[in-house]
Amino acid sequence: MKKRQFEHTIRAAAAILGVNEVLVIGSQAVHASIDFELPAAERSIEADISAMQDDDGSKADLIDGSMGELSMFQDTFGYYAQGVTPETAVLPEGWQDRLIVFESPATNGVKAFCLELHDLWISKAIAGRPKDREFCEALFEKDLVDAQILHQRLAEVRKLNPAIKEKITSHLPCDSAMPHEL
Repeated sequence: MKKRQFEHTIRAAAAILGVNEVLVIGSQAVHASIDFELPAAERSIEADISAMQDDDGSKADLIDGSMGELSMFQDTFGYYAQGVTPETAVLPEGWQDRLIVFESPATNGVKAFCLELHDLWISKAIAGRPKDREFCEALFEKDLVDAQILHQRLAEVRKLNPAIKEKITSHLPCDSAMPHEL
């Protein structure tokens, strides 16, 4: 998903929800922190979007039903929004205080609150799918994340299986060099 597609997706999701602020917790959150295209993010055709508050998941369902996978939105534009709740991602404590605001003329006043890159990396490393590992490696290759901060943030993740935490920690270097494959 390119930045212009991301802008369209957050604008459309906000219109469906009747709000002017949304939360982005997946790989497309990278658009708030970089001003260039990242191929690992471009390969994804969905943006994980949440309402800022969605206690019962009904707003995530509204996004999914209106512009989710296999929707008319995806058929028309070739990309879609995955409706999620803030609890979908496993994140370090304090992530809400580090959100990066994305707003551009193309968002028509909609603000997307996006995960900070280290928090995003942690979330993707925990998810651990091949596409997530590729994304994490791309952030390292572009020097967008620092291993020491990742060590610190990983220690701030609560309710994480110790074996998963150990696996991620064992692949993190002590400096900002490229980690071993996750």
